[in-house]
Amino acid sequence: MYVITDQLRNLGFSVNKLNNLIERNNNIRTFSTLDYFCIYIIMEDIRLEVEGIHYIIKPGHIVFIGPYKKVKFGPALGEEIFIIVFSSSFYERSSKDSLFLNSQLFFNYSSDLFVAPFTNLEEKRAVFMERMESFQLKDESLYISAAHNAIERLLLDAFLHIPADEMKKDVKFDYLYYVNRFKVLLQRDYRKAKKVSYYAGELNISARKLTEMTEYVLGKTAKHIIIEKIISECKKALNFSNNTISEISYDLGFSNEGNFSNFVKKHTGKNPSEMK
Repeated sequence: MYVITDQLRNLGFSVNKLNNLIERNNNIRTFSTLDYFCIYIIMEDIRLEVEGIHYIIKPGHIVFIGPYKKVKFGPALGEEIFIIVFSSSFYERSSKDSLFLNSQLFFNYSSDLFVAPFTNLEEKRAVFMERMESFQLKDESLYISAAHNAIERLLLDAFLHIPADEMKKDVKFDYLYYVNRFKVLLQRDYRKAKKVSYYAGELNISARKLTEMTEYVLGKTAKHIIIEKIISECKKALNFSNNTISEISYDLGFSNEGNFSNFVKKHTGKNPSEMK
């Protein structure tokens, strides 16, 4: 992400137009969400690249992206795209808030983003720019409360567009929380850590418990999820970068090209050179 503003650092929340963020980022259009939750209100055509996958977003949609994602914005004026960024500590005040943050909106297991339609462009513009600015000038506590309520409205509206068959109504909330935290840690640390025990340790639970949770929520073992992530990053690097196999193996955290090739061969049945 761009150089973090004092507002985001101090309050854990910020809202800006895309063109302002790109200008602050020295006109570089690539950002990292770091450990923040991001909501993009799209009011003009935009091409997005999230974790190497391209998307075309039309006006009248809201995009939800979770922590530790690499995002690149395509050409656009950016004056009609609002970027809302906030931390979990800013938003979470109740178990309901935690449920929203750990939902399919920010942890969509089939994609790196969730897109929902919205109506009334003028209302969104008024709420997230004009009204926010008015509250900010008057009182910080009012601004924080208004920001929390505005985010909640977006989340509630988007919840209506989560397919019913994707909402696991019987999922234990603590399982969902730990699985989502595991996915965030994996996104951040997959290059340096490839063992279930590492992530379980970061979560202060046993490796067996983490696997029990991932199997319950995702139907896969924690080890399988780690392998899938590494193979996915391998395919992206092989198809979308000009790096050599040796360079890719080093970037993915393998000690040498041989270990990398053996890993890929074992889990895909192909050598890295055959996956391009």
